Parts: sequence; C-alpha cells; structure tokens
Amino acid sequence: MKLTWVFKIFDELSAAELYAIMQLRNEVFVVEQNCVYQDADGKDQASWHLTGWDGENLAAYTRIIPPGISYEEASIGRVVTSPRYRGTGAGRELMKQSISKVFSQFNCTEIKIGAQLYLTRFYQSLGFSQTGPEYLEDGIPHIEMTLTK
Repeated sequence: MKLTWVFKIFDELSAAELYAIMQLRNEVFVVEQNCVYQDADGKDQASWHLTGWDGENLAAYTRIIPPGISYEEASIGRVVTSPRYRGTGAGRELMKQSISKVFSQFNCTEIKIGAQLYLTRFYQSLGFSQTGPEYLEDGIPHIEMTLTK
C-alpha cells in the first residue's frame, strides 16, 4: 500500500486534518486502549505533525516534538496506526518517515521516545535501545528508548 505522507507544523494544519488527527488519537488511545487521559496536552502547537493518508482516510500519524519540550532530545510521540491499516506495514513506514523527518528537521543526532512496553521489539527493530526503567504513564507500562544516528 502506498500512503501519501504530509508533514506540517501545527499552524499549517487545516481544520479537517486536525479533526482527523484528534479522531484517530482518541479512537486508539482513549477508546481502544481504555485510557482516560488528557490528550490535548499543550505540545501540539509547538510540534510538527506527520500524517499518512490513503485518499481521504488518515491511516497513520505521529507528532514530531522539537528538542526541549518532552525531553532534551527531539522526540516522536502519539504514534498511531488506524486499526483498519494494521498489518499493512503502515506503522513501520510511519516510523521510518518520522525518524527521517526528525533528523532532517532538527539537525540532531538523537531521538528519545516514551514507548509503550508491548512495542519494545518493534522500536528495537528500528534501532531504538532502552535507556530507562519501566514506568507507568496513564496506567500503561512504558519505557524510555533512544535512537542515535
């Protein structure tokens, strides 16, 4: 499957794009994962947003966070693939695109993420290494992971 990738700063997002992003994030992080938390955390406005579109359908999304906001390093967060696109390789392509965007956008050599624990192997397969102990975030086990260029 070939997705169309769009990379925009918050202020460039249309109302329809922002709605699709928030709808997908809520579908997966709140409803599917049964996790009540404040998704609109104030970081979106300072971040870049990578969307993967299949026509009019948002298939995959990440929030690209500049250094100094979540961590000292640049970060990738809110990594999500629509349930309808799982198993298609969209998630792997999403992360490859995201990693490339972080390194080129911020001219940095390291990316730090807070990964859901069950996705450790997935992130390791992309070159990330665990750099911190397991912790709970909104009731879900996470670990800090880092990728060095």
